[in-house]
Amino acid sequence: MSVSTGSRERSGTPSGRARTAPLGRDFGKLWTAAAFSNLADGVGRVAVPLIATTLTRDPLLVSATAALAFLPWLVFGLPAGMIVDRYDRRAVMAIANALRGVAAVGLASLTITGQLSIWWLFAGVLVFGLGETLFDNATNSIVPSLVARPSLDRANGWMQAAQITIDNFIASPIGGVLFAVSLALPLWVGAAGYLVPIVLAVLLPLSAARPLRDETDAAITAPRPRASVREALAYLWNHRFLRSMVVFTSIVGSAFAFAQAPVFLYFLDVHGVAPAAIGVVTAGIGLGGLAGSLVAASLVTRFGRGRVMAAANVVAALGLAGVWAAPEAISGTIAYSLLAAAVSVWNVPWGALRQAIVPGHLFGRVLGVSRTVTWGIFPFATLLGGWVARLDLRLPFLIAAGVTLIATAFAFRLLLDASTHTGPEE
Repeated sequence: MSVSTGSRERSGTPSGRARTAPLGRDFGKLWTAAAFSNLADGVGRVAVPLIATTLTRDPLLVSATAALAFLPWLVFGLPAGMIVDRYDRRAVMAIANALRGVAAVGLASLTITGQLSIWWLFAGVLVFGLGETLFDNATNSIVPSLVARPSLDRANGWMQAAQITIDNFIASPIGGVLFAVSLALPLWVGAAGYLVPIVLAVLLPLSAARPLRDETDAAITAPRPRASVREALAYLWNHRFLRSMVVFTSIVGSAFAFAQAPVFLYFLDVHGVAPAAIGVVTAGIGLGGLAGSLVAASLVTRFGRGRVMAAANVVAALGLAGVWAAPEAISGTIAYSLLAAAVSVWNVPWGALRQAIVPGHLFGRVLGVSRTVTWGIFPFATLLGGWVARLDLRLPFLIAAGVTLIATAFAFRLLLDASTHTGPEE
């Protein structure tokens, strides 16, 4: 979508037409870049924990690979938001994937030479997480610059669908098979997957480089002020609804991270799934996630954001309880797919809600602050889940289900209020 077309839709196109209008060629470039990046991420998301299980069988150490992936959001989330708001977002995307590609090549080389240790694996995961903070912040910040406001739910649905489809139906099965062939092979494939987004990022239009200061104007990029975290912190703190939602997502997201800490060992040791078949399990889980992402925008249109977001958390809790109670791998996969569907349904309206509420020139920093608060807690929740899994690999799922239900009950009215927030506060 060209810059001028996007501006006309914001200012003069009826909302019904904007919802059905094509998302545009420029959004297609962003979507494709995210898809290839998700291909690399998905291969690594399966391969790295499996590689860790060849180095140790301790649930706490295996869960540490997931914990370290989130740690950069705690220590680098705010600087990443400042970088995204201050510098060319296209360049940020390219540099982030270049860093991750180099890390994948390094781990693959260590694996081939027999020098890979759990500590080198931890170091590589940290670099992957560092690149993710930059790439995800940049792509989320770019979407409102390419898509009209009424189309944000649909655009985010497509982004979610790409992530889930590539991660679970393409990358995850491939990652499991490649792992069975050679420890280093999925790392080489992941490194190659990071190359395409670098090229596509450079081809994005100027509107992707900087946020529009006034979305009702013809797309003119205003002079950039010096990025300040204080401005973003003040905005988030003074926005009561957004602040409360960040607290809620921190609690529920930590519950999910706590539960997912032992997921690979859960399927490997509790249900006896072969390592090469883990990709098939994740593909089954991804079916639920894909379905959730595809129906989320329609559900929001029919029932409203608030009701959909509240229901998604209830369904997620039921999915967690189902994983805990599953007697074998198939029912465990089905229950996990229910959780994945609920998370996808949540992510679409939550992402669109942030993009609608937060002004474009602040979005990167506000997203960085909120993700530092939420995702920054995940490493500790994941490690705690790994410690509990030492006692029982099923137990983290049951505890997470209870926490999710209780948090949703307390925040039910807050979630319903999401339907009333359609733009920045005056």
